[in-house]
Amino acid sequence: MQSFNDLWDTAANRKGGAEALEALLPPPTPRDALEETPDSRLLSAMSRRVFQAGFNWAVVDKKWPDHEAAFNDFNINHCAFLSDEDLDALTRDPRVVRHFKKIQSVRDNANLLVALAREHGSAARFIAATPDEEYIALLDYFEKNGSRLGGVTLQIFLRDIGKDGFILSKDVLTALQRERVITGKGTSKRERHAAQEAFNTWRAQSQRPFAHISRILAFTV
Repeated sequence: MQSFNDLWDTAANRKGGAEALEALLPPPTPRDALEETPDSRLLSAMSRRVFQAGFNWAVVDKKWPDHEAAFNDFNINHCAFLSDEDLDALTRDPRVVRHFKKIQSVRDNANLLVALAREHGSAARFIAATPDEEYIALLDYFEKNGSRLGGVTLQIFLRDIGKDGFILSKDVLTALQRERVITGKGTSKRERHAAQEAFNTWRAQSQRPFAHISRILAFTV
């Protein structure tokens, strides 16, 4: 496995130098800003990524203000208590992308966030408190307990709300395979933990957030 400095040099050469590469890296979100994020905004961001999965992102983005209205600004208590009849009505609501399973996932995920808020004060605090070194454990938790939160859908949502983490995109997986961190698609428990260990090593070498390392890895492909 190459050192972070070697990966940086490769990415910088491909992107026009260190300064140009630095400009392409996302700014980190302070932990306290994530902690203060209302859970309604978590549910909105989560649901947006669920609705975008396998669909035209631009269409969902354009309709999102209508989704906000249809789901009462994604108030988690309101959404958690949507009845089956409410869900059925939403499948006929022209404001919403009418995909029943995705509509149903809003209620399911609202119930998860309500439970986290009850235990931790807010779901945002739970997410912010999870150590970055246990990012894979956070993914495992939401994939096990959430609805339609698999693969990069969940990873992009966490990036959206400011949780530092890596996205196992096609290019990142290719880089991890090249570095012999993984041999497959990064979906097995063993390979996911191997990816976590590699990112932990590169962060210790660079003192950079996972979001930077993830982007840099992708740029080496």
